Amino acid sequence: MLVSALLTSVGINTALCVLFFTLYSILRKQPSNYEVYVPRLLAEGTSKRRSRFNLERLIPSTGWVAKAWRLSDEELLSLSGLDGVVFMRMITFSLKMFTFAAIIGILVILPVNCWGSQLTDIDIGDFVNNSLDVFTISNVNSGSQWLWVHFSAVYIVTGFVCMLLFYEYKFVSSRRISYFYSSKPQPHHFTILVHSIPTSSSSSISDVVQNFFHELYPSTYLSHVVVRRTGKIHFLKNEAKKLYKRVTQLRSDPTQQKYSHQDFSAVFRLKNSVREHYEKKLEDIEENVRLKQSEASLAGEEARAAFVSFKSRFSAATAFHLQQSVNPTHWITELAPEPRDVYWPFFSESFMRRWISKLVVVLVCSTFTVVFLIPVVFVQGLTNLNQLEILFPFLTSILTIKIVSQIITGYLPSLILQLFLKLVPPAMAFLSSIQGYISHSDIEISATIKVLWFTIWNVFFATLFSGSILSVLNAVLDLKNIPGKLAVAVPAQASFFITYVVTQGWTSAASELFRVIPFIFSSITRPFSSTDEDDEFEVPSIPYHKDIPRVLFCGLLGITYFFLAPLILPFLLVYFCLAYIIYRNQFINVYAPKYDTAGKFWPIVHNSMIFSLVLMHIIAVGIFALKKLSMASTLTIPLPVLTLLFNEYCRKRFLPIFVAYPAESLIKKDREDQNDATMTQFYENLTNAYKDPALLPIHYSPNDGSLNSPLLSQA
Repeated sequence: MLVSALLTSVGINTALCVLFFTLYSILRKQPSNYEVYVPRLLAEGTSKRRSRFNLERLIPSTGWVAKAWRLSDEELLSLSGLDGVVFMRMITFSLKMFTFAAIIGILVILPVNCWGSQLTDIDIGDFVNNSLDVFTISNVNSGSQWLWVHFSAVYIVTGFVCMLLFYEYKFVSSRRISYFYSSKPQPHHFTILVHSIPTSSSSSISDVVQNFFHELYPSTYLSHVVVRRTGKIHFLKNEAKKLYKRVTQLRSDPTQQKYSHQDFSAVFRLKNSVREHYEKKLEDIEENVRLKQSEASLAGEEARAAFVSFKSRFSAATAFHLQQSVNPTHWITELAPEPRDVYWPFFSESFMRRWISKLVVVLVCSTFTVVFLIPVVFVQGLTNLNQLEILFPFLTSILTIKIVSQIITGYLPSLILQLFLKLVPPAMAFLSSIQGYISHSDIEISATIKVLWFTIWNVFFATLFSGSILSVLNAVLDLKNIPGKLAVAVPAQASFFITYVVTQGWTSAASELFRVIPFIFSSITRPFSSTDEDDEFEVPSIPYHKDIPRVLFCGLLGITYFFLAPLILPFLLVYFCLAYIIYRNQFINVYAPKYDTAGKFWPIVHNSMIFSLVLMHIIAVGIFALKKLSMASTLTIPLPVLTLLFNEYCRKRFLPIFVAYPAESLIKKDREDQNDATMTQFYENLTNAYKDPALLPIHYSPNDGSLNSPLLSQA
């Protein structure tokens, strides 16, 4: 790829970013767009729709940037919980890491690469027609002593990154403990989930749980709630909610003002007929919900799972850590999530069912990964004009046009790949949801890991080896030759990944601010929606499974390419600076947390950085061997070993804190609660905290007050 093609891509994406920023600064001020750009403030009542016209609304402004910049960590913690703080620490960690790497890469390594003549000499007079390869390590002459600069940089940056990782892991783990100490008593700290409960022909699941835990934990057992099969009820309730919104819209339809007196009566009758139809349908669904709730109260609808609550945090933790039965596939325990975090529609109640679900998901993920190689192969064809001319001879005359060739090779491949990658996060979230996880947070953590490794495999390795599954498998399984094959393939794709950072990084960050999809959806549905300011709407939560893998993959590209093609580093820094401001703004105005894992996403960040470092070391071993500097190649071999030893130390030192809280902390909090007069009320509420919301009464129909009364009580 030529420098001119890169500049074309940078120009297009810069223009898009400026356009998105400008549109955002104007549209966010329009009252009709408040649900898109400030839904959190609107729901909290801190922002009101203003109908009076103001010329200032049409003038772009940057006041939101200053507000986002001034946001402190404590304010961020109160807005988004510890998960939001951890997400922003991931971005600031990346900024620190790549600022240090950029100082070395741009000021030291880049000039060394340009002075080389292995490929060609750089032409300053015709700069835009230089190949980007002259800025990479491929241009350094084989056997050159200047390669020791790259060797030293690998060691220095590795040490700096490990130091940062240790500091950040220590910081996040300490914040997790502090967050626990400062929190009020939470139901999930006193509760565990038990599944694979053995059945009895003479007793219900509820009685079995009651007898088992009352016998084993007579002094600390408090209560339990048996999980019931309510998937159909959840579906019906969602349908009732949609119908209720539709009926409300018909009752307050502003279009009735548009009709004249003559035809108003006919339109009014038609509108009433439609509304009555939906009202009747809503009543039928409500009656069906009551019927299903009655059926769910029967013992036959009990699942082999229950939430079991204890009188202290330490007792719940003890029950979680201990094996409850001689048969390890019975009475399996895990920590309960927050009540609002429970994923009710799918409960894998048996050990075998969970095992089968995981096996099916693995097979589906593997198939999806193989199928996704098709767009990767197509994208790789676009980066090579010679291949395009062979495959599509009729395009030869068009490809000779300079601007067309620059757009096709510099911008189009990354754009197409980005569009296909939009399908991956929702697909992985769905696969994680059928894997047997009990909470939305567990599903999102699992989906985050899936999306990250899918991106690394399909975007990084498949791109390096031309998108062929056989080529990728051959390269990965041939362990002896991995460094050599990576040494050849990675520098060759430097130009593609630089444009990938610009397209996937810059534009995706700007589109996150502009919220393209919600804005388009709102614009389409607004004419058919109610204008009532008091209408309820759902405040979105940040999709961690989409955003964390994107940030971490950019981090992997930066670490692996910083000594190979340091030209990527300025573009990465621009991306992380944009992300820093934009996501802080979104936490203020848009996103509200639906759960809080207290920082459990950080181990994913740490493991990804360790993998990136080890991958960079393997590439360095191959590069120095390829460049006939065998001493440097040999001296690089201890680096991955030392990095993995460092990771093992961090895993032993910090990871247990993210699995469960230590006994020291649990007992300390329990002793503090002994003098708390509100604990009696907390225990009373705890017995009802994990009751399925599908079994709560429904309140939509105004016709029959009896429809709103509860049907049953759970044990």
